[in-house]
Amino acid sequence: MSKILALDFGIKRTGIAVTDDLQLIASGLTTVETSKLIVFLKEYLQKEAVVLFVVGKPKQMNNKDSESEPLIQKFLHKLQGNFPNIPIRREDERFTSKMAVQSMIDSGLSKKKRQNKGLVDEISATLILQSYLYQQ
Repeated sequence: MSKILALDFGIKRTGIAVTDDLQLIASGLTTVETSKLIVFLKEYLQKEAVVLFVVGKPKQMNNKDSESEPLIQKFLHKLQGNFPNIPIRREDERFTSKMAVQSMIDSGLSKKKRQNKGLVDEISATLILQSYLYQQ
């Protein structure tokens, strides 16, 4: 089988998570500067088989799209153009950043390590991917 890759898209950096080949377990992969994301994905896909992208969909409490959605839509167009054979699914990402920070606290990471925004983005991508997998 192949992997599913999730993205917690951000203006500056994007958290990335991936499943195992059986698509059972979501694990954080890395965080990449968003400006270098397509290049990173091209290199990654040369080594690994990915059958699906799951991209976080930020929503406000009233269920309306967040103000970052137009930027994400622009990125999705670019993603589809570069990888036309890989479908894209969206997954609600409300509260993933707060949940990521809480999981860092629960795991005993120091306050200094919890301030690593890249790690928060990577964990958020993992939570997005886990949420998607639970629904399948």
